[in-house]
Amino acid sequence: MAAFVRVLPRSVLSAPGKRYGIHPGVLSLLQQDRSVHYTVMPHGRSGRSSVSGIVATVFGATGFIGRYIVNHLGRIGSQVVIPYRCDEYDLLYLRPMGDLGQLIFLEWDSRDEDSTRKALENSHVVINLIGRDWETKNFKYEDVFVSIPRDIARLSKQSGVEKLIHFSHLNSDSKSPSKYLRTKAEGEKVVREEFPDAIIMKPADVYGREDRFINTYAEMRRFGGVPMIGFGKKTVKQPVYVSDVARAIINAIKDPDSKGKTYALVGPHRYILYDMVKYLYSVMHRPFLTYPLPSPIYHLIARFFEMNPFEPSITRDKVDRFHITDKRFPDLPGLEDLGINPTPLEMKAIEVIRRHRQSFWVNAELEDAKPATPVTHM
Repeated sequence: MAAFVRVLPRSVLSAPGKRYGIHPGVLSLLQQDRSVHYTVMPHGRSGRSSVSGIVATVFGATGFIGRYIVNHLGRIGSQVVIPYRCDEYDLLYLRPMGDLGQLIFLEWDSRDEDSTRKALENSHVVINLIGRDWETKNFKYEDVFVSIPRDIARLSKQSGVEKLIHFSHLNSDSKSPSKYLRTKAEGEKVVREEFPDAIIMKPADVYGREDRFINTYAEMRRFGGVPMIGFGKKTVKQPVYVSDVARAIINAIKDPDSKGKTYALVGPHRYILYDMVKYLYSVMHRPFLTYPLPSPIYHLIARFFEMNPFEPSITRDKVDRFHITDKRFPDLPGLEDLGINPTPLEMKAIEVIRRHRQSFWVNAELEDAKPATPVTHM
């Protein structure tokens, strides 16, 4: 696909007598080449009913971040291929995100190379969002964060994909106490080896309506309080808003200089974990009760939750991740380099927290909650 998507000069696109944004002479010339399909030529007046010229395969589109990226791609008129493993009914919320025929759903087997090749063979942009908060008997962290990304990167390179965007984590580290973060670091390495020009995104904890970050802390009130290691006063977090991450992906696709770069996607402020959770509970208008738990005891409690045959609300690995201070990467480009002003937590936390309020506090003003104090020395 990458070989036949051609960029037309701005003077041609704006020439008088154009049809859907393309000069008739250029249009007829391009259509003489059977390998150039009209649906991938940018045309229209922008918006979901136009054609942006972007054809993207989004692995992991049914997840939290994926739905926002698909929505942003769909609203500018992109064609999106969505490989999926879930039930078709779990895809229904994605269907309105693009114009008719612009979202293509494809059954996918992550262990079948032919299935992966079919999913990306007609795309010039591939986005890998595949992730899992906990391990299962069928998919370990090594499968999700190392083996599958390696296959996607290798097959993308073979298929002539122009841009591969791989999602990692801000705190990925081969020496991390979290297996999740160790395998994330290994995944970055193998993707770079297979696809040297890959764009790697390293977001901090991402928050939004469907997240497993703010919502997790809000649900902890059912335990009689929020358990934290050391009261959470030795941990610093810099969460990033999900829509900022989605916009960063769109801008990275459009930016010709983004190839081969690694981006650190973080919010504008850093907070001590204790202060941040206290602020969230003040927005919820619920009493904030916290108690310290030694790491071994917290892990023992989390082990019982892991026995849940469904989605565990907490795991031992998640306990470790929640208490790791977010790293600083002053040398890496970030949201600002992609033309995005990071959204403060104080502006958007209410979108996540409102549903956790009691009925008589649902419409309470946000000004009643005292914002958390950002820190700069940690």
